[in-house]
Amino acid sequence: MTREILLLAHTGRRDAVEAAVTVAERLHRAGLRPVMMERDIASLNHVIGDRLREVPLAVAEREVALADCEVGMVLGGDGSILRAADLVRGSGLPLMGVNLGHVGFLAESERTELDASVQWVVDQNYTVERRMALDVQVWHAGRHVGSSWALNEASIEKQSRERMIDLIIEIDGRPVSAFGCDGVVMATPTGSTAYAFSAGGPVVWPEVQALVMVPISAHALFARPLVTDPDSIMAVEVLQREDEQGVLWCDGRRFMELPPGSRVEVTRSAEPVLLARVHQTPFSERLVDKFNLPTSGWRGPVDPANQVETPDAFHRGEVAKR
Repeated sequence: MTREILLLAHTGRRDAVEAAVTVAERLHRAGLRPVMMERDIASLNHVIGDRLREVPLAVAEREVALADCEVGMVLGGDGSILRAADLVRGSGLPLMGVNLGHVGFLAESERTELDASVQWVVDQNYTVERRMALDVQVWHAGRHVGSSWALNEASIEKQSRERMIDLIIEIDGRPVSAFGCDGVVMATPTGSTAYAFSAGGPVVWPEVQALVMVPISAHALFARPLVTDPDSIMAVEVLQREDEQGVLWCDGRRFMELPPGSRVEVTRSAEPVLLARVHQTPFSERLVDKFNLPTSGWRGPVDPANQVETPDAFHRGEVAKR
């Protein structure tokens, strides 16, 4: 039985195109069938000509269903992974990101590990991690007017650069505060290192089940980030004023205009995003690497086996080396 691997690349970038060629060739040589979206194949061929003439690329959704693919390899940055997550939503397909961008928080490997990434797929040497996603519902004048989803965050922002937007935030059906601001970010733990982080929110470890709400440049005494139960309902209302026009962004990709009186409700989605993982790097180490955080002077935990207490160490807080 042929194993099919979905290949998603940022075909507008030359390095991603070259990486896609390399991965497709190596998957084919290993006996796996590379699958790409029809528009990506057209874009790829426009750039590379007939370099993949010996590699039979299957067309996703026409020749191979997304749900029949084993894993999706995403070549690009976090934006590419967010696009891929939107594309495969509902298929149950895990995604393995190879970072060709800058921070690459969602990616599993870097461009220098391209060969290793292919081998991990060939050997099925990965585990699947479930990441919380958001379900987003929009209401206006008592009517449901739209819905969306997000892996990172749903943000309500002012539409006009010249003025603030007045919002009311709500948790579990009860109002918490109202203020003028640039907007509000509602994020998952995965999104806590993205827009919510830039707005001053807390970093939440991916294993923690929680939702985050972060006001953006709020003019208020109480405008602190909030961390809520994962089953909470977070809501934001745009005040019913003629000039209070806002906009909803989901993962910075999907947007919807919010006229005065609009209400946005955000809950945990029943459908998580699946990420293929190989490295078991602690999140704290990943945080340091991705943000290049200073850690010089760190000595590490004390090893009890190499230490002995002095007679009155408890009182003086001293420990002596053996």
